[in-house]
Amino acid sequence: MSLHSMTGFARVQGAVASFRYAWELKSVNAKGLDLRLRAPPDFDSVEIKAREKIAARLARGAVIANLAARREDESQIARLNRPALDALLAALSERPPPANVGPATLDGLLGLRGVVEIVEPELSDAERAELEARILGSLDQALDALIASRRAEGEALAGILRRRLDRISALAAQADAAPARQPEAIRARLKQQVARLLENAEAFDPARLHQEATLLAVRADIREELDRLKAHVESASKLLVSGGPVGRRLDFLAQELGRETNTLCAKSNDAGLTAIGLELKIEVEQLREQVQNIE
Repeated sequence: MSLHSMTGFARVQGAVASFRYAWELKSVNAKGLDLRLRAPPDFDSVEIKAREKIAARLARGAVIANLAARREDESQIARLNRPALDALLAALSERPPPANVGPATLDGLLGLRGVVEIVEPELSDAERAELEARILGSLDQALDALIASRRAEGEALAGILRRRLDRISALAAQADAAPARQPEAIRARLKQQVARLLENAEAFDPARLHQEATLLAVRADIREELDRLKAHVESASKLLVSGGPVGRRLDFLAQELGRETNTLCAKSNDAGLTAIGLELKIEVEQLREQVQNIE
């Protein structure tokens, strides 16, 4: 299963009888599935089914789905609103206009808003069912195209993430092999620290000194952080291979990589090791930014 991005675009259009319609789908990254669907009036049943279709095929992303539908022909019908016209005529008969105002004419009355309504002919049940079925079928095509677009970008992101993980692994290996981590270097640093402690001390308990030196050595050891960095990189690499909606798990691993890197930098008391830790922080941050786009 391939990796999918949450960014994509698709447009599909079609026609049936006198109607033309088009679906336009856009998606960007989001924590969950945030769907916004817009449809013309009188397409409520299509909107409900469209939401179900989209939710069944997309796991994450802010999705905007627009349906446009209109008639191609000019088959509009003028319908007389007889109650409105009768009410106007009754009002005029009860209260004739002033002498300086001419009598009401039929064309004047028909020009008033609401007296004549321009409407489109209603579809039969069979025509409505066919139109909705075709529109929903086009939505399936648009979803196929959107998913293909998200898959293509996801594959490109997967390559970027693999390179980031390889770089993090290489930097962790550099930190592991750093001269400052060699036993001789650690002993030399501890001797210097102990010597500074003893410079101004008149009396110092040797047992206490040994205990403090041991604590300093333990706190400076980054073996545990390096092991966890390696484990997180391996887990993330497996997720890239498995594919599917793994964005949340990748984001969690990126947070853990950042936490271990911060601890490594905090423990470092060597300029070379600190430089490696700062490079690790940059790589992990860039990894996490890219992971935000994964479904």
